[in-house]
Amino acid sequence: MGLENLTAAPVDENSLEVLLEFPDNRLLIDLCGEFDKNLTHIESFLGVQIVRRGNHLVILGEAREKAAEVLNALYLRLEAGQAIEPGDIDGEIRLGGTDEGTGTRDGDQIEMFKPGNTEIMTRKKTVQPRTEAQKAYVESLFSNELAFGIGPAGTGKTYLAVAVGVNMFLGGHVDKIILSRPAVEAGERLGFLPGDMKDKVDPYMQPLYDALGDFLPGKQVAKLIEEKRIEIAPLAFMRGRTLANAFVVLDEAQNATSMQMKMFLTRLGEGSRMVITGDRTQIDLPRGVQSGLRDAESLLRGINQISFNYFTSKDVVRHPLVAKIIEAYDEASENAAAQKAAAQKNAAQATDGS
Repeated sequence: MGLENLTAAPVDENSLEVLLEFPDNRLLIDLCGEFDKNLTHIESFLGVQIVRRGNHLVILGEAREKAAEVLNALYLRLEAGQAIEPGDIDGEIRLGGTDEGTGTRDGDQIEMFKPGNTEIMTRKKTVQPRTEAQKAYVESLFSNELAFGIGPAGTGKTYLAVAVGVNMFLGGHVDKIILSRPAVEAGERLGFLPGDMKDKVDPYMQPLYDALGDFLPGKQVAKLIEEKRIEIAPLAFMRGRTLANAFVVLDEAQNATSMQMKMFLTRLGEGSRMVITGDRTQIDLPRGVQSGLRDAESLLRGINQISFNYFTSKDVVRHPLVAKIIEAYDEASENAAAQKAAAQKNAAQATDGS
């Protein structure tokens, strides 16, 4: 069954409702969710009212057409054998067919996917972008040999990069996956922990192990790591290497120094792709040490073969509170910067007056 089987009763432009008919009652139950929780989610997000009548759904409210598009898209997911999670509903709502706010520059990526059909196939699951910025980012990862993903935590920068890496590895486009992070302590002192080098380093790398575990079976991950076809290592271990035929991800790049960033970028070898992800608001480097991410962003911006994708709190796909927390911190930073600028201006005026 396809979209043509989802029928809507004809309505005139002044109608206050849209009527959808879904032919498969079993799928309709999954569409609505337990105790109609999926419908409630859509209602609260779009400000509409959805009334269930048999195998029909009546949608009331200003955003009724948008809600109908979301419901039809979710029904098609169910027909394709895919489950519906809250994040999938958010994704369908956010991906409304507009290219505004993607955070990309003209020419950063080539259009590779039809709207709403950007999928990343892995061994364990199929991953889909949930915002326009994420969709543009994924397209950039497939289109460019070097791509940057810059934005706050929870926007899927690393997760999507690892998913694309696994997809390209399984498809035979690269021979290995290399995941790296700067081993910079975020306020803690972990050097005293017992164990060998791997035991001390693994806590820094755990988010990368977690992402891999979402896309590949655990035994396969362990085997590929043993065979050196997947490498997870601190940034310092990359010096002197040429990374050929590999998909390389540098996570938490804001904590790389300028020299480390230059060293890492120049590791790019034949047949490889490289992704740099980071959050400029979470720099853990010692005071006075310049972030390599900021340097690279300013120095490489004019190179067409390198893409830059930016995320905001609107692209957060974790708990809804995360977006509000990020916005609160951003607002506080902006206020502090404004107060500092005002203080400097007043001091300058006082000096001139004397």
